[in-house]
Amino acid sequence: ACVCLKNKRVTNCRMESGQCRCDAIGSGATVDCNTLTSKCLLMKAEVMGSKSGRREKPKDAFEDTDGLYDPECENSGAFKAKQCNGTTCWCVNTAGVRRTDKHDTDLKCNQLVRTMWIIIEMKHAERDTPLNAESLKKFFTETITSRYLLNGRYITNVLYEKPYITIDLKQNSSEKSSDDVDIADVAYYFEKDVKGQSIFHNNVGLNVSIDNEPVKLEKTVVYYVDEIAPEFSMKSQTPGLIAVIVVVVIAIVAAIVVLVLTRRRKGKYVKAEV
Repeated sequence: ACVCLKNKRVTNCRMESGQCRCDAIGSGATVDCNTLTSKCLLMKAEVMGSKSGRREKPKDAFEDTDGLYDPECENSGAFKAKQCNGTTCWCVNTAGVRRTDKHDTDLKCNQLVRTMWIIIEMKHAERDTPLNAESLKKFFTETITSRYLLNGRYITNVLYEKPYITIDLKQNSSEKSSDDVDIADVAYYFEKDVKGQSIFHNNVGLNVSIDNEPVKLEKTVVYYVDEIAPEFSMKSQTPGLIAVIVVVVIAIVAAIVVLVLTRRRKGKYVKAEV
């Protein structure tokens, strides 16, 4: 028996050829404990854990697990391009994020589109003085390369604009070798660490410390950019557009009423042209 330090969502751990290998919960796929586990297998294990009661559900599960679903994974651990929940299906990218509208089961997803750029945006708690930008860049670069095993050349930018910290990870199809961890997996591990839901065996999240000063992160958002643009229709945006139009119309009507009443008070009525 052995301990899978990089993934606690496993079972049946054993030594094979000097390496610790385990079975991923929910799929039974073999996991190499020397590197990060794919996001697809991790999501599947998280869903199964929630269903079976093997793990305590976080108090903010609805917020933190927004977008969580029981994914279909390839034998390699990659997401299948087409994902379904009953009779509803959609296409995903290599990060498992929906990139089309939801359709019925006849939907065709011809290829798994690669997420080539991931933007991690964080906001730190209120503070009197800004952090040192160079120290911040050094901390996150070293953390991502050592803790998540990502080659430093895929970290293209660490930007600090108080109170926002933005990390850019870029890795297109031609750059990634079979030995490289995927930026989607790195972002998933990182996001769980920051939210106090670490996937690592010791369950210790990421302690952000810049120049020996602890830094509290209040909000983390992850954005995805694919090699091929997503295929969302205007339907999903229609309610928002209608709301904006209604607000504008109400504002115009209110302005006309105020104008008419104001002119009446002056003792004479002047027709207002709109």
